Amino acid sequence: MITRDVVRLFFIAGELIMIYIMDPLPAFGLTLVAISVVGIRFRISPFFTLVGGALFYGILTGLPPDRIVAVMTAGIGQVFGLFAIIIFSGAVIAKILEEQGQVAEIVSDLRNWLKTPAAISGFSGYLLALPVACSITAFIILEPIVGSLGSGESRRAWLALAAIGSLISFGLVYPTPVTIPLIKSLMAGQSPFIYEVVAVTLSLILLAGIIVFRPGAASALPGEAAPRGGAEPPGEGSSSFHYRAWAPFAAIILAIPLGAALGLSTGSLIQVIMLAGAVTALILAPPPVRVSGLHRGAKHAGLIIFDICGAGALAAVILESGFAGAVLGEISMIAPLLAAPFILAALLQTAQGSRVVTAVISAEVLRGTAVAAALHPIALVLMVIAGTFVFSYVTDPFFWIVKHATGDGYREMITGYTLPVAACGLVIFCAALILQGLLL
Repeated sequence: MITRDVVRLFFIAGELIMIYIMDPLPAFGLTLVAISVVGIRFRISPFFTLVGGALFYGILTGLPPDRIVAVMTAGIGQVFGLFAIIIFSGAVIAKILEEQGQVAEIVSDLRNWLKTPAAISGFSGYLLALPVACSITAFIILEPIVGSLGSGESRRAWLALAAIGSLISFGLVYPTPVTIPLIKSLMAGQSPFIYEVVAVTLSLILLAGIIVFRPGAASALPGEAAPRGGAEPPGEGSSSFHYRAWAPFAAIILAIPLGAALGLSTGSLIQVIMLAGAVTALILAPPPVRVSGLHRGAKHAGLIIFDICGAGALAAVILESGFAGAVLGEISMIAPLLAAPFILAALLQTAQGSRVVTAVISAEVLRGTAVAAALHPIALVLMVIAGTFVFSYVTDPFFWIVKHATGDGYREMITGYTLPVAACGLVIFCAALILQGLLL
């Protein structure tokens, strides 16, 4: 009798739990926990954790299995079409520059203009993250070169600066995989060039602030030192400018007015300018480097693209469940409407760590909502971006890469990486609020 009552109570409790879990908000929370635990514990590719999360979330919210698969497939296809050319082109540029030692040449040119290792480190990360379309890739390429600018504590500081510089441009400047989905979804029908003026200005202010207030920012450059990894030392060397190293950057910039003159839409223009940069890098490279760069670039791009496609699958299923109305309603009960995009992005970023995933999901959730209608599009985009900066810790893959490169402990990583990045996020959020007030 007792056993029968216990079993009956168990089933009743299970039914009540499932009724509660069927609500999109708690289902989303459980999904993020599952993704984080599986990703950190088993180091599984984000593509599989995100696709698995999409299936898990769809089942919890009661979507039919066939519908879940169909929505996931559509989400993957949409994100692949948006990012494939851009990321592949960036990866090819990165590998060709790396194989020819041209990243060291770029740093050498910067050294002729910038006289402190802090400025060289920050601007190297800032500039390289743009054409390669990935802050992590830019940092990995720069690590042996920037690391040669100092030793011990100063070396760790310059590496952290390069990482933060790459995050600032990758997170703010258009077009990158973070900004593209936000501009496309939240600034539909508006020119991204106005946003670009705001973003570039703000990003340079942030970079300058991080460099100036960094301990040891005024340190002098060391003597010639051979960096790890066999790269050429980024010494002052020849005073001549390395035009071939900068050619992909120049091609991307020059392709912008040409594409605009041909009447290309913003989406098409992004694809064309990145292709222009990749083609330029390929043409200028010797045949062996060209073949190797294409092979290594395709392999690297594939990993990045599929991870982002997993985010597209999760975002599509989340939207299918009616999550947008539920989550924004909950946030509006505890915070002002203006802060909803920032809080949403901060929660997503803290839970799963990828800025691109946060941008893709936030863009789809906020599009067409009352929150989006109440905010100026540029302010709205900046608020989401601010949220992606707020808490970069153990769920952020970049955190672990920087930690491994610097050899810092958790305390040093928090003070040297997490907190400066969070400060950037708060400054961006304040800038968005000011912009919203000015444009009302």
